Amino acid sequence: MSVTGGFKNHYPNCEVHWIVRKDLASLLKIDPRIDNLIEFDREAGMGGLIKLAFQLKKEGYTHIYDAHSNIRSNVLKSILSPLKLKAKVITRTKARLKRMLLFNFRINLLPKPFRAFESFRKPVEKWGITNFYTDTNNWVFPKETEEKCIELLKDQSAKSITLVPSAAWELKRWPVEYWQKLIQLLPDFSFNILAGPQDDFCEDIAKVAPDRVLNLAGKTSLLESFCVTAHSKYVVSGDTGFLHAADLFNISGCAIIGPTAFGYPTGEKMKIFELGLPCQPCSKHGDTKCKLQEVKKCLVDITPEQIAKQVLNSYPA
Repeated sequence: MSVTGGFKNHYPNCEVHWIVRKDLASLLKIDPRIDNLIEFDREAGMGGLIKLAFQLKKEGYTHIYDAHSNIRSNVLKSILSPLKLKAKVITRTKARLKRMLLFNFRINLLPKPFRAFESFRKPVEKWGITNFYTDTNNWVFPKETEEKCIELLKDQSAKSITLVPSAAWELKRWPVEYWQKLIQLLPDFSFNILAGPQDDFCEDIAKVAPDRVLNLAGKTSLLESFCVTAHSKYVVSGDTGFLHAADLFNISGCAIIGPTAFGYPTGEKMKIFELGLPCQPCSKHGDTKCKLQEVKKCLVDITPEQIAKQVLNSYPA
């Protein structure tokens, strides 16, 4: 979705067809720049994928962008444009060798910082696409999703902040007591917390100021959480998916980056907090053990006071 504006800017009359896993389709339906969303059910298996590829081959695509370079996308690509004879084909490389050198030998040949959206946009420069500016207010959420999110957020004060304290791996999480302290340092603000149903620690965060904190952990679907993010005025997040949603929606905020390498936001409204320790990054996903005696120093040494100061200095007027 970070590239669709570029396609439309460069080729105003083009049609963008997007192949997506069925379980993620709802997220892409909010982008009005996608003319045709093609859903693939993983349960259909390889046979279903090949059948879909031959159906799509009839469309006669002139440009094919493979953003993932995985088994499924390579199968599709090989059928849609064998040997690149007809369509212009671009594949976004995942730089697997460079990642191996980084995590195993501390040799970093990757961009620093590795900004997620830029990694998707860089390949299409070969087609002359460089302008990705798009109207940030034209995302289209289902009416019932919009109504639910507006209802959830109706009691928040004029100054409100969305907190995203969770992450798939514990090593990526800013300490619970830091989130609590941040709320205490900003008494004039209300907060809402986005997280999954398994993130019980969010209740501990909310308890420090129950009159000002709305704990939505486990109470919103993925699409609804994206909608809450889109309606947010400010977001404070670790390296996780909703950070990139905030970046996509051009929301102001703070990105707290710890052990991982590929979660940096792209937009100018998002302030990056990172220590830049010699051991960073130590992991692709945060699924390893910290190698330092002071565990999670890369996150522990980013203080709530620093984040609170940034909030006060950059909260939208």
